[in-house]
Amino acid sequence: MVSETFVLGGVPVRRLGYGTAQLTGPGYWGPRGPRADAVAVLRRAVERGVTLVDTADNYGPGLAEELVAEALRPYRDDLVIATKGGVVRTSDSAWHVEGRPERLREMCEASLRRLRTDRIDLYQLHRFDPEVPMAEQLGALDELRAEGKIRHVGLDSVTAGQLSEALALTSSVVSVQNRFHLLDRGSAAVLELCEAHGLGFLPWFPLGNGALTGRAAASLDTVAAARGATRGQIALAWLLHRSPVLLPTPGTGSLAHLEENLDAGALRLDAAELSLLDSLAD
Repeated sequence: MVSETFVLGGVPVRRLGYGTAQLTGPGYWGPRGPRADAVAVLRRAVERGVTLVDTADNYGPGLAEELVAEALRPYRDDLVIATKGGVVRTSDSAWHVEGRPERLREMCEASLRRLRTDRIDLYQLHRFDPEVPMAEQLGALDELRAEGKIRHVGLDSVTAGQLSEALALTSSVVSVQNRFHLLDRGSAAVLELCEAHGLGFLPWFPLGNGALTGRAAASLDTVAAARGATRGQIALAWLLHRSPVLLPTPGTGSLAHLEENLDAGALRLDAAELSLLDSLAD
C-alpha cells in the first residue's frame, strides 16, 4: 500500500509536493513568464492538496520566495514551506557555495523577509561549504532554530558519509534533498539512511530532467498505456512506490502540467510494472 502522507519533523505532509524552480527563467534566473501565471500555479497546487512547497533563495534570485509569499500568505497551518540557503548566484550560470555562519544567518534572515514570515518550516543547507567545518555550518542553523527563525533543518546534495556525520552533530535534520529518479539511483545509500532515521527524502529532478528516453521511454510507454497515463506520471508514481520517505516536489510553470503531475498521486502500480521499472537502472 502506498502512503499518501509522511510525517516531516512532526508535521504530516502530502508526499507529492510542488517545487518552485520552474517559476523562474533559464538558469533559474529572472521570471519565466507573467507574475500572475506563477501565482495562479502556486495557488492551484495548494487547492489540489499540496502541503509541501519547496523553494530556494537563489531561484530568481529571490523571486521564487517572493512569489510564494504573494500567492500563499497567510500560510495555512498545514502548509510546510521549505527553502534553501548556502549558495550565492552572480549570474544565470554562476553558483557560489557560501557556508560561513554569518553569511548563512544573513541568507536565512533575507528569506524570512521575502517569504514574509517569522519562521521557516524547513531551512535546507543547499550545499556544504568545503572551506568551512561542518560543525560550524550546522551550528549556525541550530542557533537560528533556537531563536525560532527556523523550525527544522534539511540538507541538499549530501553523501551518505556526510549525512551520518551531520546526524552525529545535530538532531535538527529532518530531510535530505538529493538527485534521485527512475534512471538515477546514485543516492540509494542516502535513501537507506533516511529510511533508517525516519528522514524525508525530497528527490530533485524527479522527472529525470529529460533523461527518460531510449529503453526507458519504451518501458514507460508500456506501463503508461496500460494505466492511461503519461511517462512523467509513471515516473512520479514509481518514486511514491519506491520508498515511503520519498517526497517528490515536481516543478512546473504550467497549470495543465501541474494537474498532470498531481494526478500521478492516484496511480497504483502492480508488482509486474514495478519490476519492469526497477530493471531500468540495471
